[in-house]
Amino acid sequence: MQIKGEQLVSHLEEGIKPLYMVCGDSPLLVLEAADTIRQAARHRGYTEREVLTVLSGFDWGQLAAATGNMSLFGGLKLVDLRIPNGKPGKDGSAALTAYCQHMSPDNVLLITLPQLDWKEEKAAWFTTLAQAGVLVKPQAPSLGELPGWIAGRLRRQQQSADDEGLRFMAERVEGNLLAAHQEIQKLGLLYPTGQISLEQIREAVLNVARYSVDDVREALLSGDLPRLARTLEGLHQEGESPVLVLWALTEEIRALAQVKAGMARNQNMDSLFRELRIWGHRQAQVRRAAQQLGAKALKSALEQAARLDRCIKGLESGSDPWDGFLRLGMSLAFR
Repeated sequence: MQIKGEQLVSHLEEGIKPLYMVCGDSPLLVLEAADTIRQAARHRGYTEREVLTVLSGFDWGQLAAATGNMSLFGGLKLVDLRIPNGKPGKDGSAALTAYCQHMSPDNVLLITLPQLDWKEEKAAWFTTLAQAGVLVKPQAPSLGELPGWIAGRLRRQQQSADDEGLRFMAERVEGNLLAAHQEIQKLGLLYPTGQISLEQIREAVLNVARYSVDDVREALLSGDLPRLARTLEGLHQEGESPVLVLWALTEEIRALAQVKAGMARNQNMDSLFRELRIWGHRQAQVRRAAQQLGAKALKSALEQAARLDRCIKGLESGSDPWDGFLRLGMSLAFR
């Protein structure tokens, strides 16, 4: 069975299962979900714990030994299995499948994984584990939901902030939940319970955003010019290569142009997305952006990107490429 991260506490109040698998794209939320399961197991008498980390050359016989041997003190046992790369391999797949066939109420197996792609989630070992146990997939809040998420975390430490303060924090961390968590804890240490002012937040919160070219693509697709400007400035300050940024922008614009042309031909969108390797939530983003942009605007954007490429390579004179990236984004401001 599969449950959401916010359903985990109520699920554990009803009892604990012999198998849990936790995976997601937010290390903080995966860690917190795993900690919640570990704490519930301790409260229910699973006082012995063995940690197994799957690295290169891992002996999967250790899993059978850990779950098959009697506890050292004759009690209940939690086996904490961590697979950092999310790929158990052939031997691991066989070992995990075998465990599902012989689960014991004396053991709880907790497996933590990173975010897996759709192919891995369709693998036999993953579907077997999900059917035999409980799959927990904590979902990170979107940028629009982040102020509310921060407000909820502040309430846990009996603090609050107004909407402007919450938006300020959300902009500073740029979706980095671990950084947001650290800043929220800092506010708890610096200030007493109650309302925290915007000035206090400004004094305490550092600019902890960490930018990537994927953030550029996300901002471009959503038509979010303020975020695009912040991301470009952050990448510039961090010394990112202009060539890589231009590649990311051009790839996104080219994909939008191809989708737009496919729409004009009434082409099947599912097959077109597969052809362009556009998966998951990006399909809805690309479809929405392509619907709102004109074919001429996309063609002009590609020509503008080509000029920027020549400028970066020194084949044509021009202004600062970072200014050009922002102008390119502004030309596609469809919202």
